[in-house]
Amino acid sequence: MKSEKCGQSFFLGRPRGYTVDEAVLHDEFRFLEALRQRFAGSLFYDPRAGKSYCRAGLGQYNICFHGKAGGDAAGGGVGEDGDILLDMLKSRGVNTDSVIKIDNITSGHAIIQVDSHGQNSILLYPGANRRMTPELIDRELEKYSCGDWLLIQNETNCLEYIMRAANKKGMKIAFNPSPMDGTVSTLPLELVDLFLVNEIEGAAVTGKEITEEITAEFEKLFPNAAVILTLGKKGSIFKSEKDMLFQPSYCGTVKDTTGAGDTYTGFFIANYINGVSPQECMRIAAMASTVQISRDGAAIAIPKKQEVLNALKNHCC
Repeated sequence: MKSEKCGQSFFLGRPRGYTVDEAVLHDEFRFLEALRQRFAGSLFYDPRAGKSYCRAGLGQYNICFHGKAGGDAAGGGVGEDGDILLDMLKSRGVNTDSVIKIDNITSGHAIIQVDSHGQNSILLYPGANRRMTPELIDRELEKYSCGDWLLIQNETNCLEYIMRAANKKGMKIAFNPSPMDGTVSTLPLELVDLFLVNEIEGAAVTGKEITEEITAEFEKLFPNAAVILTLGKKGSIFKSEKDMLFQPSYCGTVKDTTGAGDTYTGFFIANYINGVSPQECMRIAAMASTVQISRDGAAIAIPKKQEVLNALKNHCC
């Protein structure tokens, strides 16, 4: 399917990242040596236009719409402190006309620990992102029709409502169940056309822990859906009714893994919904994540399309 419109809704937040030697554990107290105050986020880019779109706040999108009728727009919620987030989105070319500003609540925010190995631990406050209503969702869905795509993550409220409403319109649904919690199992997952999960999320959804068993169980539970299973430095797997594909990771420096999975998701889905082969989508997404984790931060660390293509052309391992 060749699609020509992308309207998006984001997790909007203003995280703070703290540098630590090792992540703080239960009942442990530690003074912080450094504060990384930054916007975190990931990228959703339009490969036709070569444009980049931030997904602000932890690299975690909430809802993304992709349609056939032209125009790009972000939708979602920010709190009374959200102007700086909207400014960041606009600076990256995002149409924010559909983003609402909600009084008497702050925007979503997070505390992120980044250890000496670049791994992260995150404490999240959803803020305005959990103030979505069926009325707001219906208003946004009016712009889309059969065959359009809905990309969602477990960040907002009203997920069941939007899944059923989108399915009723004949839209295709891509779902990343992050952050994983017990509410995911209550959702109508049988409506999903494409799952995007890491090993922890895949194990939680399927009840399996071995990679091969996770993909096999997805096929058993959701025979009409495809799944992307990301494996960190071990690569990624795409499984559908027709294909079983593997993409190795690329070698590189690891400074901060915050937003790596969302970078992969953004680059993969932006290509996938525009007819690029799954293997090529995986290749591009893997390199995008490799470049992203070689830098500090999340949104500010996301490479642009041409950077990724150049890195693929010049990679040596």
